[in-house]
Amino acid sequence: METIRFERGMELLKTIDGDGGEAVIRSLEGLAPDLGRYIVEFAFGDIYAREGLTLRDRELITLASLLTAGGCEPQLEVHIRAALHVGVPPETVLETFLQCAPYTGFPRVLNAVFAAGRVLAEAQSS
Repeated sequence: METIRFERGMELLKTIDGDGGEAVIRSLEGLAPDLGRYIVEFAFGDIYAREGLTLRDRELITLASLLTAGGCEPQLEVHIRAALHVGVPPETVLETFLQCAPYTGFPRVLNAVFAAGRVLAEAQSS
């Protein structure tokens, strides 16, 4: 069962984030390999694999959640890349962040917008 969850999770991770997600998991191998496995099995093998929402929907929800949590800018950048990778236009990413302003506040929205700026600049330069 664990192997199936891991394989399903890795397949979805590659679909959603290409090489970026794999790089995050690999970066944990020498430090906290179980954490990487938990992320793949639970977040992607269980949650992302569920029916009912598209990958685009899931990434927009993830962006709003990370913005709301605050202090998650590195993870936010990973998921901004993932959102773009599954077809979310940059304008929709930014609009998602703006929607959070009345509920979360300007500082967290600003942090998210600046994270998006870094990711978009990186995408334009490559």
